[in-house]
Amino acid sequence: MQISRKIAFTFMAFLLFVSGCDKEPKRMDDYFVEFATLLKEGSSIRFQLDNGQLLTPESNDNVKGKHRQRVLLNYTPIKDNRVKVNHVLPIYTGAIEEGYPERYANDPVKVLSVWVGGGYLNLIIEVEFHDKPHTLALLRNLDTTGIDLYLSHSRNNDPPGYPQTMHASFLLSALRSELPENLEQPVPFRLFINTHTGMRIFQLELI
Repeated sequence: MQISRKIAFTFMAFLLFVSGCDKEPKRMDDYFVEFATLLKEGSSIRFQLDNGQLLTPESNDNVKGKHRQRVLLNYTPIKDNRVKVNHVLPIYTGAIEEGYPERYANDPVKVLSVWVGGGYLNLIIEVEFHDKPHTLALLRNLDTTGIDLYLSHSRNNDPPGYPQTMHASFLLSALRSELPENLEQPVPFRLFINTHTGMRIFQLELI
């Protein structure tokens, strides 16, 4: 009796294995992950990509954040700029500030990516994080003839921890105010970031 039960169990397990092999794996939906600006007007919510494209979510359930907040948007296209929002991660959103060098903090970071898009300076950096919030700021040196911006990063005495990726966007519209009215032309600037291997200088421009 015990042997027959064992044979029956083995046969059923085999059938389950065979039937499981016949099923095709479920294909995940195509998705994109991009920096975007959250636009909230009353109950209306849209996302503006850095190329100017406006996306309308099919549902606002997964959407949190303030108007003009920069976000990391994970979405699946549907049709006619309507999208399914898979995830929205609010990221640090700032602007150019004065106070260099008094407010400048030079705790080093690892630079993963730097670019200008959508009127923002966009950064992906890696810092060593334990449990205390770090402080970021974009400061302008007003004592130079050109436009020199410094990324200020303070660990705020955060103990040694583990690598963590940080995203940030800084609005650059203040640089346009120095141009003659209605003149649209690239605005070149230099960005200084202190890294673990020394100061890095990036030649960028606001288009």
